[in-house]
Amino acid sequence: MLKKLSYILAAITLVCTMAFAAGCGSKNSDDKQAAQKASFRSIADIKQSGKLIIGVFSDKAPFGYIDKDGNYQGYDVYFAERLAKDMGVKAEYISLEPANRVEYAKTGKVDIVLANFTVTKERAEQVDFALPYMKVALGVVSPKKDNITSIDQLKDKLLIVAKGTTAETYFDKHHPEIKLLKFDQYTETFNALLDGRGAAFSTDNTEVLAWAMKNPDFKVGITSLGDLDTIAPAVQKGNKELLAYINDEIKKLGKENFFHKNYEATLAPVYGSAVNPDDLVVEGGEVKK
Repeated sequence: MLKKLSYILAAITLVCTMAFAAGCGSKNSDDKQAAQKASFRSIADIKQSGKLIIGVFSDKAPFGYIDKDGNYQGYDVYFAERLAKDMGVKAEYISLEPANRVEYAKTGKVDIVLANFTVTKERAEQVDFALPYMKVALGVVSPKKDNITSIDQLKDKLLIVAKGTTAETYFDKHHPEIKLLKFDQYTETFNALLDGRGAAFSTDNTEVLAWAMKNPDFKVGITSLGDLDTIAPAVQKGNKELLAYINDEIKKLGKENFFHKNYEATLAPVYGSAVNPDDLVVEGGEVKK
């Protein structure tokens, strides 16, 4: 009888322990979710700190790069400066790589990602995108002497891409037969192209066009590939206050023709007459085909 009673007490103890652990696990899970939801900064927090933390590229001229004096410059940075100024704070920049843009927005390591960030369905499930300020497609640049002008020419050749970009996603999905040579940073991708480690390099057509104009031995043989996409700022999921601020700014700046002025200051010196600004610039968040 005592032995049977011991078994019953042990069973009750085990059930209680499991229930307590489950309760704690549920509470810990709830606490973790709450902490994640609260990890972004409010506009009041940003103003109190005096700085808006913005993730940008440091090696993707003319959109985000560091000049010879150590200052961030480019189309994205020009916009970032205005966002911070209108909020009454200073812009503080954190250098990003293509593959970590989602992580930095998703985890609140930066307030805003402004790093030539193409809007995709997959990314929109992890971050919140504001209205667009630019439109873009993919392009392919290669040496003039062996210029790649069609996808078929990439068969049995290496195509260079940056990890975490829409080019990587596009070729993995639509052309798995093409072998990709992947790098973390844009500097590495262009060095690989210059060194002849790949037959061509694919990324946003805006970027390859700009690079080819500075490197006359190379040419963009494929100027538009895939769908026309948009580029937009991104914030952490659920940060509705900051998202609304950015959207209001984009609408307001559109009335000033701000992004065309941005283009003239940052992109026109690179593209010259080779590109029509209206093919790239989006004013007021409204995309016009």
